[in-house]
Formats: sequence, C-alpha cells, structure tokens
Amino acid sequence: MIWWPIGASLFASNIGSGHFVGLAGNGAAGGIATGGFEWNALVIVIILGWLFVPIYIRAGVVTMPEYLKKRFGGSRIRIYLSVLSLCLYIFTKISADMFSGAIFIREALGLNLYVAVVILLSITALYTVTGGLAAVIYTDTLQTIIMVVGSFILMGFAFNEVGGYGAMRDKYMHAITSQITDPNLNISASCYTPRPDSFHLFRDPISGDIPWPGLIFGLSILAIWYWCTDQVIVQRCLSAKNLSHVKAGCILCGYLKLLPMYLMVFPGMISRILYTDVVGCVVPSICKSYCDADVGCTNIAYPRLVVKLMPMGLRGLMLSVMLASLMSSLTSIFNSASTLFTMDIYTKIRPKATEKELMLAGRMFTLVLIGISIAWIPIVQTAQSGQLFDYIQSITSYLGPPIASVFLLAVFVKRVNEKGAFWGLLFGLVVGLSRMIAEFVFGTGSCVKPSSCPEIICGIHYLYFAIILFVATSLVVLILSVLTKPIDDIHLYRLCWSLRNSTEERVDLDNDNWTNEDDNNMDTEEVVPQDLSCWKKAYNWFCGFEQQTQKLSKEEQEAMQQKLTDISEKPLWRNVVNINAIILLSVCVFFWAYYA
Repeated sequence: MIWWPIGASLFASNIGSGHFVGLAGNGAAGGIATGGFEWNALVIVIILGWLFVPIYIRAGVVTMPEYLKKRFGGSRIRIYLSVLSLCLYIFTKISADMFSGAIFIREALGLNLYVAVVILLSITALYTVTGGLAAVIYTDTLQTIIMVVGSFILMGFAFNEVGGYGAMRDKYMHAITSQITDPNLNISASCYTPRPDSFHLFRDPISGDIPWPGLIFGLSILAIWYWCTDQVIVQRCLSAKNLSHVKAGCILCGYLKLLPMYLMVFPGMISRILYTDVVGCVVPSICKSYCDADVGCTNIAYPRLVVKLMPMGLRGLMLSVMLASLMSSLTSIFNSASTLFTMDIYTKIRPKATEKELMLAGRMFTLVLIGISIAWIPIVQTAQSGQLFDYIQSITSYLGPPIASVFLLAVFVKRVNEKGAFWGLLFGLVVGLSRMIAEFVFGTGSCVKPSSCPEIICGIHYLYFAIILFVATSLVVLILSVLTKPIDDIHLYRLCWSLRNSTEERVDLDNDNWTNEDDNNMDTEEVVPQDLSCWKKAYNWFCGFEQQTQKLSKEEQEAMQQKLTDISEKPLWRNVVNINAIILLSVCVFFWAYYA
C-alpha cells in the first residue's frame, strides 16, 4: 500500500461511531479537555512510524504476539497477549462501536437497537470476509472522505445556529437544565452546571475531571499501547510499500487527528446549548424517558444535533457518515481479530491446519466475537456515568499499561527476558482486573448517585491508575529480568533497537515450529487444476480461496523475506518525511498551548 490510503485507514480505523457519540457526549458534559485524547496521538504516531515500525519490519513479523514470541521465546506470552487483545476488542471496541452506532440509528430512524446492529454487522461482515485487508484499507479511505466532509457540514450548521465560536463560549457556560428537582434526591448544583474550566485542556491535578498530569503522562501510556502495539493499527503500517510510506501515512493520520476537536467535541457542546433539557438532563427518571438511560443523556448529543438541525438530504448524508465510521472500525477489528486468532491461537491447537481451514476458522471466530460483543452492550450503556468515551479509556487504563510496558522494554532494553516479561504481564493483569472488576461490581455511579466502591480502590482517577500500573509493571519486569539469565545477542539481532541494523543471522529462541513450517507436515502440495462446478467456483471466489496453490522455491522465499524486512529509504524521501514530522510536532505544540 502507498502512504495516503495507510494514513486514511489509520484514521478511519481509529475514529469509529464511538468517537462521534463519545467525544461529543464528553464535550457536552465537561468541555474541551476530552479533545486532548485526540491531540495526544499527534506525538505518538511519530513514535510509531520512526521507532516501533522499523523494529517490527526488521523482525519480519505479521502480528504483535508473534513479535513477542521472537523477542522472548516460548509460547505463553504470545498466547497471553492474543487472548487479552481479543478481550480488549470486545470490551472497548466492538461493543462500544455497535452501541454508539445503534444510539444514532435509534435517534434517526426509530429502529430497534438490536435490529439495527444485526443489519450493520451483516453488511460489514460481507465485505470483510470477501475482500480481506486490501478491501478494508481502500473502503477505509473512501469512508474517511465521507466522514470528514459530512462532519464539516454539520459543524458549519451547528456554529451557524449557535452564532459562532464566541457565542458558543458564552452560551455553554449558561446551558443549565431547568428540570433539576427530584423529591427522592438532593441534587447538587455541580451535577448540572457546566464546569468553570470547561474551555481549558489543562485542569487541576486533584479536582479536575481529567487532571493534566493524567492527560499528558497517563494518556501517553495508553496511546503507546493503542498506536504502537495494537494489531489493528500496526497491521496497516506493515502493509506499506516501504518505510517512507509508513512515515508519510503516520504524518497524514496525525494531521487528521487535529479534526475531532472541531468536528465532534465542539458540536457536542453546541448540542447541550441547543437542547439543554435533554442533553444536560440530570434527574434519573427524566433522563430515562429521554434516552433510556438513567445516568444521563450526553451520549445522544451528536445524534440529536443531526436529527434536529440538518435538512432531510443532509441528514441522510450524516447517517451514512455514522454508518461509514462504524463499519470502517468494525471491519478493521474483525480483520485483525481474525488474524490474531488464526495465527496465534488456532495454529497452536491444530499445527497441521491447511490454509483453507485457517480462513474458515478465522471467519467462524468473527461470528463468535460478534455474539459476545452484543451481549456486553448493556454494561457499556451504564458505565462511567453513561459517558461512553470515559468508559473506553477507563477499561484501557486497567488492561493496556502492562502491554505498553512490556513492548517498550522489549524494543529498547536488551536485558529484558521472558521470565521478567511474562510475570510482569501477569502482575499487571491481576492489579488491573482488581480495579476493573471492583468497578463492575459496585458500579461507577453518577454525580447524582455516587458509587459505593471503596475510595482506596476506585478513588484514584483512571489516568493516574494507568501511570501507577505502568511503573509497577516496568519495575517487576526489570527486577525479574536482572535476577535471571539474559538472552544472548544471537537471539536478538534485529529484534531490539540497539541491534536493529545487525546483518548477522539470528537464531530464533525455542524454534518450536509454531505454525509447523516443515513442508512435510503441511497440506501444501500443489493442487492439480480440475473442472469445478459453477457453484464451487463461486464459493471459492466468495471465500477468497485460490483455485490452485503454488509453492515458492527456497531462493524465492529468501528474496521475498529480504524485501519484507527492508527498512532502507531514499535520502530525498527520508528528508521529506523527517521535515514533515517536525512540522507536525510544531503544530501539535501550538494547539496544546493555545487551548491549555
């Protein structure tokens, strides 16, 4: 792939309907600080393209668990990471995207939530199954254009309706619902009054809803996990023609990530101004009647704006924008989850599985993934005071930092070994799950009805918790690695930063033929062409099965491997992307400083 579809696909894979609903909802509830979650990525995508992807390419890997398998040896880290990644897809991506897409469709069309989900999934699964990764990347590119154009049109309508940016700043601070009395509850004014710091990115480190140290440091840890180690994102970079295209794609994605503040957060704040009693509702019984959730209705801020503000034809365009964002995210996740399952789990269960069996197993697993995600939707609906984006980030804070820690140390600290990495991951998982399970048991509550979760467990902000968990995991990994035997350099060539340019032959640790590379054990003999029925040909075409397989010679395999692991760049284009990276970082600093 060349750079611009990669950049567009990175953006589209990241921006799902959860962003439209979640960012706008958080903006309506608390102001612009949630936009910092998007702008943090401007720095992290540079780290992805310049530091992490060269290592992955040189290592010659297809999945992230495969990298850890080569780096540390053994199978347990690879299996652990595969299973945890799939769980994170269910908790934070698939269920959240389906829920947010269904909210929009319910507002716009009045369809039953689960009927809408089934229709969307049917269309999405169809072209994911038939087209594979290339089809997903090209449709992502088209849908990025649709998303950006449609969102700009809505932003224009919203700012025109409210009277411009200056008027929005003034009116938002007075967007207070008139329905604030409940005979059963004593509701504090802070629950329905906009925050005094609503237009500040940097907020008080103690009393702020998104404290600035958490936004800078805690969020960067989560962003490293998401942008630099997550299969959905890295898979797009690994599909590039060369490293310069990877870097250019990351830069394009960085510029596109400037947009959500203006396309989603500000419209969400305008929605609270225009529909104060609905979007800013605080009394549980009234909220229940408006949006079928008693913890608040900020999640309907963006859909309400579309349905009430836009004329009929443009309303249809925005519906297609939401469907495009939902489907682009889901296709990316389905494709990557299928790859993870087949390459990292199924091949361990059935080492002699044929290519055809692996493809079918991956597609069947996608159906299972969908079923579990639909069952999880009710929990998503009530978590984190009904604010979807906070729910997604909090789950990531409990499960993501240990993975970010191990990948960072694996790439940049040669001394880290398998024992340190594995027990560090387990330690981080236990600590993170203890917080996550406690929140689900006690509930996160809301401003009106606070949670009964003990302060010592749930009192720490989730972004601060991410920092603590990251540091604790890193210490466990480093201490155990120092106390145990190091890995010899012969096993680490081209797998860590200090040895990335080594030309010596690497001996893989525990070369246990995970995918059973012995040709004698694989059902890969050349298939003799035969006359197939039309139905059989149609079936093979639909599922992407080749009519005949062709084995490569050893020399051809070596030549292909050398091409796939090449990170050389032409000096001209290397300088072009480096200069553009500096410009992007300068733009990033300006935007952070302006809104700080």
